[in-house]
Amino acid sequence: VVTKSTVPVGTGDEVERIIREANPAAEVGVASNPEFLREGAAIGDFKRPDRIVIGAEDARAADVMREVYRPLYLNAAPIIVTGRRTAELTKYAANAFLATKITFINEIADLCEKVGANVQEVARGIGLDNRIGSKFLHAGPGYGGSCFPKDTLALVKTAQDYATPIRIVETVVSVNDQRKRAMARKVVTAAGGSVRGKTVALLGLTFKPDTDDMRDAPSLSIIAGLQDGGAKVVAYDPEGLEQARPLLTGVSYAEDAYSCASGADVLVIVTEWSAFRALDLPRLKGLMNAPVLVDLRNVYTPAEAEKHGFAYTGVGVA
Repeated sequence: VVTKSTVPVGTGDEVERIIREANPAAEVGVASNPEFLREGAAIGDFKRPDRIVIGAEDARAADVMREVYRPLYLNAAPIIVTGRRTAELTKYAANAFLATKITFINEIADLCEKVGANVQEVARGIGLDNRIGSKFLHAGPGYGGSCFPKDTLALVKTAQDYATPIRIVETVVSVNDQRKRAMARKVVTAAGGSVRGKTVALLGLTFKPDTDDMRDAPSLSIIAGLQDGGAKVVAYDPEGLEQARPLLTGVSYAEDAYSCASGADVLVIVTEWSAFRALDLPRLKGLMNAPVLVDLRNVYTPAEAEKHGFAYTGVGVA
């Protein structure tokens, strides 16, 4: 019996206890084999994993799992065999660390805006250090999705249950929640200090591109903040509109980026879909009431946007 899901530490022990209680004579091994798949890239991640983690308490279960992964041998993915609880905790620790990297660079971005630095160049400067690495150092509106929010909270709860609070992760959770609302305030500031009676166009609703997942997406908090400020919100997402509709009220939906921007006082890039990386900026400006662009993913450079007549606000750029 193999658990692939991200589950609380000790779940494998409980599964084995239930099986033994139901059938003491059962010849069964219980293993933990947490998956490290990204939404939108799951097949590639499965075929070419960075590592394979197997948590088992007996050699037979570990051998069976090695045989399961034998077809991937040519890809030379390292197989790490540990105890079940270690494997279960490894998954939580990995996601919490990545969430921490995201939150760290987001706070550095805030500092960059105040001191006149560029967060993308800071991220490159530290990311080229092999001890740090360049992944998950892209400043933005905060993390969302099905994994990082629930896994950081679950790790915090586990640590509290065992009287070993993980204060760094607790802070990451708090800072990330606050950041999403702070992005709404950034839009309000770019709009001149008030969005009451204004139309704000949002490009991107899903928590990241190449998925329709709206779970804990930053757009939800941003839209709530803008609506609280009296804005009319129009939104477009290449894949996420069907998932977004039940979660949002009072939002109008557009068929493409240009119809979304038509008549808008502010245009906000929330999700970095590829379709938004090559927008016709002069056309957008001609459609809008006011050429104000808030780029929460730093898809465009300030110079590029300003060349086409936009008042540009990015993340971590002075």
